[in-house]
Amino acid sequence: MATFPPYPTQPPQAGAPPAALGHAHWWQRGWVRYGALVTLLALSGLVILALVREQTGTEGFLVGLGLAVLPVPLLIAAFRWLDRVAPGPWRNLLFSFAWGACAAALIAIVANSFATKWIATATADPSGADTLGATVIAPIVEESAKAAAVLLVFLFRRRDFTGIVDGVVIAGITATGFAFTENILYLGTAFGTDQLTGDRGIASVTAATFFVRVIMSPFAHPLFTVLTGIGFGLAATAADRQHTRRVLIPLCGLLLAMGMHAMWNGSSTFGEYGFFAVYAAFMVPAFGLLTWLVIWTRQRELRTVREELPAYAVTGWLTPAEPYALGSMRARRIARDYAARHLGKPGARAVVQYEAFATSLAFLRHRGRRGRAGADFVVRERELLAELWHRRETARPALDYAARATAPPVPVSAPPWPLYGAYGYPTGPNSGYAGPGYAGPGYGGPGYGGPYPAYNPYQS
Repeated sequence: MATFPPYPTQPPQAGAPPAALGHAHWWQRGWVRYGALVTLLALSGLVILALVREQTGTEGFLVGLGLAVLPVPLLIAAFRWLDRVAPGPWRNLLFSFAWGACAAALIAIVANSFATKWIATATADPSGADTLGATVIAPIVEESAKAAAVLLVFLFRRRDFTGIVDGVVIAGITATGFAFTENILYLGTAFGTDQLTGDRGIASVTAATFFVRVIMSPFAHPLFTVLTGIGFGLAATAADRQHTRRVLIPLCGLLLAMGMHAMWNGSSTFGEYGFFAVYAAFMVPAFGLLTWLVIWTRQRELRTVREELPAYAVTGWLTPAEPYALGSMRARRIARDYAARHLGKPGARAVVQYEAFATSLAFLRHRGRRGRAGADFVVRERELLAELWHRRETARPALDYAARATAPPVPVSAPPWPLYGAYGYPTGPNSGYAGPGYAGPGYGGPGYGGPYPAYNPYQS
């Protein structure tokens, strides 16, 4: 059985200085890495912009841009909805989208073009170079380029990458950015073809391309790359000592993504109705299955929150009602709205942050119980508890209100939480509370912040 440290019982010291940091080399400093990354993405964006504009023309580029942007907000909103239980920082999503739209797209255009030309000159039948490039080369190049973003977040933002949902969101946002740039190219080229045939405005080729790429299959690229993200998500749940699993599972996910991408690209060679057959018999069921898996995983995350946080309520870090409220998306929304009504945007922001830190704490404790926590478990746990403690005065009343507003009716003989004593806290030998002052065993004794007021601080 896995062992891990007991729950902390001492409060964070107010105003305590952070631990001293060792001197870092210049290349290890955050601003240097951020600057290098921003420069790389900016240069990639400028080059890809020039390449796409060269192939489509200015007018085609503008038409392609206007049409390609339409599915982007919907896809991003869908992935953000999946990530609402433990939302990752926006900087990770911005990086992922920028990598897909700029760096990955540039790699794909250059490598696919080079490979197709090489195949055409190296084979006896140059006419098959485009088909071979689309079904073999493109899936390998494009999925590898998109997977690089997931790998970078996995390696350098490890604290933000804790499970399957994180992998799905990062992979999906990366693929959304990639599809955005690719759609500009395809739609702009289609518009140019219509212009050459004498059609005015958006005509047949552009309309057909828009229907296939934006209406029928806006989820195609995200669906492929999500398989890679699931692989990295499973690797994130593995113990540090399981090196083989942490390497092989992401590789298997990448291979599956390449295989699905190859089947999709090769569907046009399966006959007159090959595309529709692959779409109906393979793509739609796969999309439905993965959607179910991600939603099921999201519900499991909420269940983990409800199961892990009560231990922190017993030791006094949380109120008894908080695990229930934090494990319900409806209760979370009510708490945010309640804080916003009484304290404005700063109050709502504090509740959002409290919810995020509490969720991260639950996930950390879950990994610890299963023997999969890293060497920094104790340090990270205390960091998260300190973040909760600093926001408790704002978040606790809102979450308690949300718990009361959403709690199901319970028979008198079976109260939903332990019996309450003074100030609304549970009593009894195992409650960890001893009335006012938080002097119960395991709670740090007197001076731990004083009793939580019985009145509602949001009311005058």
